[in-house]
Amino acid sequence: MDPPPARLWIGPSGWSYDDWRGVVYPHPAPRGFKPLAYLARYFNAVEVNSSFYRTPSPRMTAAWPKLVPADFRFAFKLHQDFTHRRGAFPPADAVRAFKAALEPVREAGRLGPLLLQFPWSFRFTREAADWLRRLADAFAEYARCIEVRHSSWAGTEAQAVLRAAGGCCNIDQPALRDCLGPTMHAAGGLAYVRLHGRNAAAWFAPDRPAFERYNYLYGETELREWAQRVRTLLGAARDVYVFANNHYKGQGPVNALELRALVTGRPLAVPTPLLAAYPRLAAVAAPAPPAGLFES
Repeated sequence: MDPPPARLWIGPSGWSYDDWRGVVYPHPAPRGFKPLAYLARYFNAVEVNSSFYRTPSPRMTAAWPKLVPADFRFAFKLHQDFTHRRGAFPPADAVRAFKAALEPVREAGRLGPLLLQFPWSFRFTREAADWLRRLADAFAEYARCIEVRHSSWAGTEAQAVLRAAGGCCNIDQPALRDCLGPTMHAAGGLAYVRLHGRNAAAWFAPDRPAFERYNYLYGETELREWAQRVRTLLGAARDVYVFANNHYKGQGPVNALELRALVTGRPLAVPTPLLAAYPRLAAVAAPAPPAGLFES
């Protein structure tokens, strides 16, 4: 029998941003409005960004699968204690707490890969390789993708370390000195892509608000480059996850929708507020359903 076709899972990174009100989400929101359920009408995956800052409780994550269809996936970002802090490895209690947060989503059949996102300052060294091995052992039961941003990870030995730890996340970031460029890595039937934007002026700027780093809207030429890479990855992996992290003012959802349309060649449902804020989405938008069928 032929193998099943590869699956494209695509969506935004995170879903709880104040600047999405009236842009991605209707404002004022209707009574009982659930942002996650609303997003699941337009995307089939989301990256859990909040878990990087605070490990969610199992009670919180148990509510999420109920808001999305069965054909939906959550990719969790590992807590920053495991990726951005050096010294002693986080205690076993921290590992158990994070696994407990994942369990309700995994039991519901909606768990995607675990993202291990490291900063640009995390460079390829013997100590870094050892750290990755410890993380791979601690979270061995999960599919894992490792995001590194420094060009020291581009070499053959470094790539072997990343593959052994789970696989390399393909990223798009500003083309600055010692920043990794776009790649097309797939390992173990899995590929993972993150689009951060190309706001070079704010990427390393110490005097800018944090959101400014991801304040970027990709143009058509840039998206077509990534559409070709994603199509290549779909030929090399069973599951391809793509997340737009350029979240400011809903730019991530815009680009995720445009990229999906480019890859699939099909028009898509587009949130009404987002179409109003970004009229260029009319080029990929399917006809709107009759009034009253959504926005609730």
